[in-house]
Amino acid sequence: MSRIVVTGGAGRLGRSLVAGLAAAGHDLVSIDRAVSDAAELIGIEQVAVDLTDATAARRALEASRADALVHLAAIAVPFSAPEPVIMRTNANLAVGVLGGAVAAGIPKIVAASSPTVLGYGCPTGWTPERLPLDEDSPALPWNAYALSKLLIEQTIGMLHRQHGDDTRFAAFRPCYVIAPEEWAGAPTQQGHTVHERLDDPSLSAPALFNYVDARDVARFVDRLIAALGEIPNGETFFVGADDALAREPLADLLPRFHPGTAAAAADLVGTAPAFSNAKAKRMIDWAPQHHWRDSLIDPATTAATTPDRTDAPV
Repeated sequence: MSRIVVTGGAGRLGRSLVAGLAAAGHDLVSIDRAVSDAAELIGIEQVAVDLTDATAARRALEASRADALVHLAAIAVPFSAPEPVIMRTNANLAVGVLGGAVAAGIPKIVAASSPTVLGYGCPTGWTPERLPLDEDSPALPWNAYALSKLLIEQTIGMLHRQHGDDTRFAAFRPCYVIAPEEWAGAPTQQGHTVHERLDDPSLSAPALFNYVDARDVARFVDRLIAALGEIPNGETFFVGADDALAREPLADLLPRFHPGTAAAAADLVGTAPAFSNAKAKRMIDWAPQHHWRDSLIDPATTAATTPDRTDAPV
């Protein structure tokens, strides 16, 4: 098994990723701005570093003695900070961390991008040539977050061109990540529960109803790291569920919220998602194991089985 360093390991996806890779038998190091007391990180080596400081990042990566890097650290939500701040921060992290990993001699480097690089939701309109979207769909970022994620992919390409195949690179675009506790009613990244996103399609429409279970992302990364020496260098993958986070077919839903998509959406049959994970299945033999219809917990059931805590201190 490998020694893997995960930047942003204390974040939403990071905690599940670290836990999943550790459960697979790997030795994990989480590097983030601060040490976390999250249950998933108990027993995991944690290092607190300001990764926007390229020198500090490189030193931490050198000290990690890692066989592989998974770079997640970033401002992770569009428009959650001023556009110049998102661009500057995520760009600094991309160049500093990924370049620092090469300088540290880490032989396998994986970085998280985003489906938003494709530009859906653009205020001046977005009309896909075809659906489902895949790795050959054109990148058309329209905000700083999406542009910064595309820059991560381009940084991977730049480093590959600089250093050749001595270092193995890949990028992945995880769909809307749902952590295990969110199936039971914890708020998702946007503050809504999964039930609310299903009940009100307008909440999931901006993301084209995409999703992926965080545990499936961990399994994907495990497979990807193992396969890096066998697949072409510098590949990019979509990582998503086999169905859409919606109760209605996307052939009906997408044109309602995204004018101009009706022709392309007509090719989506039944519960088919707007994003294809076929490349990951074909190249590294990965397929998601978790789907919302099997994973979602009925809130009534949860309430019925939760002990009365009215006597607990507040």
